[in-house]
Amino acid sequence: MNSKHKTLINIILLGFVGLDLVYAIICFFFPEIWYKLIHGADYVDPQGLLQRTASIWVAFAVFQFIAFLMWKKHHYWLAIVAGLRFSEFFADWTYLYFAQDISWSGRLGLLISTPANIIISLFLLISFLKMNKDT
Repeated sequence: MNSKHKTLINIILLGFVGLDLVYAIICFFFPEIWYKLIHGADYVDPQGLLQRTASIWVAFAVFQFIAFLMWKKHHYWLAIVAGLRFSEFFADWTYLYFAQDISWSGRLGLLISTPANIIISLFLLISFLKMNKDT
């Protein structure tokens, strides 16, 4: 595996750490911003489902950061992250389908996120398989 490929993997892993932390921070501490951007509606979440989702994003960030630190020695971390990102495929389009109010930015983000997660997951999984083939 060449250095450009390794650099791209590091960028992807750290990029997702950052993205998931931003989502988590907004959802935990500024939920009204999330509802305005994604739903174009006032914040109403009496059951705390948005904060529950934020805690999942924190877990994603933790796993992705561990993967960033460990994947060169333990390649299976790429497969773990690929699996995490694949799970978002189901979540995002389900959210898009069932949410009562979705803003244009929320709709666009949710539509883009699924193919992006699939492509990146496949890239990480193929990278993992190639590295294990070489060893």
